[in-house]
Amino acid sequence: MSLKKAYIIVVLILLVDQISKIYIKTHFFINEEIKVFGLDWFRIHFIENEGMAWGAVIPGEYGKLALTLFRLLVVPGIAWWLWDSVKKKQSKYLIVAISLILAGAIGNIIDSVFYGVVFNDSYHQVATAFSGDPYGTWFHGEVVDMLYFPFWEGNLPEWLPFWGGKHFSFFNAIFNIADMAISTGVGILIVFNKRAFANKKE
Repeated sequence: MSLKKAYIIVVLILLVDQISKIYIKTHFFINEEIKVFGLDWFRIHFIENEGMAWGAVIPGEYGKLALTLFRLLVVPGIAWWLWDSVKKKQSKYLIVAISLILAGAIGNIIDSVFYGVVFNDSYHQVATAFSGDPYGTWFHGEVVDMLYFPFWEGNLPEWLPFWGGKHFSFFNAIFNIADMAISTGVGILIVFNKRAFANKKE
């Protein structure tokens, strides 16, 4: 697989990710939700998080800055891994997986680095770009999440140990296209491990 094709994957994922985030940011306010096609299990639910993929958070005053700087350091390494894998004519599985991971990482970095100074607050209002009243500072932007798939929600049977009778929702994570790209890339590396890391035969 050529480097050009790998870059096309990265650029396409980034475009879809950023277009969807900017649309949600400028058309929804925090916690606003709509059902897609009227389906209970497919919703657009706008939230923002300061942390890692899937809404995980690093606590502490400097946690957000540390995470953003860490991402900025890691992305060049992933980019080099992609370039090196293409140069060595590694498996398409590996190259596609790295491309997805790279695109997802860059997508969430854009939010973290720029969104804090580009957009104003989304609480109880729809944000606007370059309003002159940014909600944050450089490197302290929050990541936009919106994809929500609550396939099942209800009380678990009483006979279940530990969780019996408790309210449970599956799947309650809210995420974005960048998160999905990272997870898909990692999934390819796990599920197709032997094919992804197979030695290229001459």
